[in-house]
Amino acid sequence: MIDLHSHSLFSDGTETPEALALAADAAGLRALALTDHDTLAGLARFTAMQATVRTLLVPGVELSCRFLNRPLHLLGLFLDFRDPRLVGRIQQQLALRLERNQAMVRRLQDRGIAITWEAVAAEAPTDLISRTHFARALVRAGAAGSPQDAFHRLVGDDCPCYVPFPELTPAEGVRWIREAGGLAVVAHPGRGVPRGFRWDQPMRVLKDLGVQGFEAYYPDYGPAEQRYFVDLARELDLVPTGGSDYHGGHKPGLALGVGSGGLRVPDSVLERLQALRTPEPPAPWGEGCIIKS
Repeated sequence: MIDLHSHSLFSDGTETPEALALAADAAGLRALALTDHDTLAGLARFTAMQATVRTLLVPGVELSCRFLNRPLHLLGLFLDFRDPRLVGRIQQQLALRLERNQAMVRRLQDRGIAITWEAVAAEAPTDLISRTHFARALVRAGAAGSPQDAFHRLVGDDCPCYVPFPELTPAEGVRWIREAGGLAVVAHPGRGVPRGFRWDQPMRVLKDLGVQGFEAYYPDYGPAEQRYFVDLARELDLVPTGGSDYHGGHKPGLALGVGSGGLRVPDSVLERLQALRTPEPPAPWGEGCIIKS
């Protein structure tokens, strides 16, 4: 059993990288990937646990991209998180996220909500501050009844205080991942798209940009949706990966490896991914490709 999608307190999870490694080992997972949002900060601590656990600890990241005028998240698996180019690029994204977050504070204040940047930052244990931390600060300030309420009325997509994060193009995301020796995988393609949306042609475009797989196994999928994605991966000769998208206490009811109870990512996925790894991936990725949305 493997799990190639999880988050620690270095992005919007609640557990330390060390705790995730130990939990994966206790659960008997063959492999676990740490894929925090737009940060590499927890990976040194995560991979340092490899000598302590039997579970293969896979360094990763989840990059925020935009494709066909909607969010698209790319997982980078087995990447070199010390690669100077990648480190510099991620630091630039962190600076842009800081600008976005401060703009959201100003929008909330303009609506008469008594919240400060310091109050939001106090909800985050690390430098990366997400809308999850905004939601918790809004609850603490009495401006929302629950984190879900905060997202629904104030900081969720298309809400009055939401400021979009400057997302990458898929070509940029793939290039960042593969130039750092990683494998580029589309996260949860079945989430956040209109009912009946077909990924057949869009996924072909992403494959041409250098994507090597996508999550065909995900806790939110029903049986029919999972079969569709597994069949599509086979048709396009892409790897059907998967994971729990574990966030600890921020996503109650999910467990490493099994998601909400029925998740089973075949061990064969790990072998396929490892077979794709190369010491020096060819470049450039996606050069000259233009996607119109």
